[in-house]
Amino acid sequence: MTVAATTSLTVRYGRKVAVGDLSVEVPGGCVGLLGPNGAGKTTLIKTLLGFLRPAHGRATVLGMDVASAGLRIRQLVGLMPEQDCHIPGMNAVAFVAYAGELAGMPGDQAMRRAHETLEYCGLGEARYRDIETYSTGMKQRIKLAQALIHGPKLLLLDEPTNGLDPAGRVEMLDLIRDISSSKGVNVVVSSHLLPDIERTCDHVIVMRSGRLAMSGSVADLRRTEGVQVDVDLKVMWQPFLAALRAAGVNVVHEDGSRCRLALPETEKDAAALILRTAMQTGAQVRGIRPALRSLEDVFLEAIE
Repeated sequence: MTVAATTSLTVRYGRKVAVGDLSVEVPGGCVGLLGPNGAGKTTLIKTLLGFLRPAHGRATVLGMDVASAGLRIRQLVGLMPEQDCHIPGMNAVAFVAYAGELAGMPGDQAMRRAHETLEYCGLGEARYRDIETYSTGMKQRIKLAQALIHGPKLLLLDEPTNGLDPAGRVEMLDLIRDISSSKGVNVVVSSHLLPDIERTCDHVIVMRSGRLAMSGSVADLRRTEGVQVDVDLKVMWQPFLAALRAAGVNVVHEDGSRCRLALPETEKDAAALILRTAMQTGAQVRGIRPALRSLEDVFLEAIE
């Protein structure tokens, strides 16, 4: 299932190209949109919502063209913007209900739904307080609530953990994961915080300078080539590494008492070779496990 797609998409601000010749498909589920500042993530989101008109190429959301169906797309999509979006003088329930009416909901239905959404987002007890009195974490939750009020088929979250303390960040990420996995809503999380993406998303799209740098499932991108294992030692033992190198093993890197080894494809039993070499050299092995690249490794590889 594809919830959004672009074909040779180019978006400009005057002469500046913010998104250039971008062709990518956004699958269903929870997708991370990664990239350094200035990579074009927010511009892409604005284009998918129909706020920006492409200079060239095409983009679709839920099967609709952004150039001709922007209003309908915005009725079916929820946006949690990076900047605060509340209206001064309004309490939380009135604001969220108003967001529902803007999406086309009848007033009474929007009000009922606002109470339910605020309860789900953890703001039930503060629903009648003016939003100006909210903490940063509460303001992030109210932005999420107004994006959910109308039951969107796709949720776009732009830096959803901005300004949150560690506890608030974990709670927000748990909410995002629950929305995606339990509520069946497709979610796109735009962020430069790799741990947030790794915790919530199954697929990532990496942008660099307005172009596609990498796209794929997190599991596939983290896999290493060939036979690679991580080995934990009591202490790093150079004779052990030297003996492995002599046996054709490549020491990918060392970090404290841990090392990553790339073994020849012909090696049938990596653990047997490692343990045998440890016995011969006097090294003390505490653990052996298949190696996985971190999302940070994938990201750095994509943008460099």
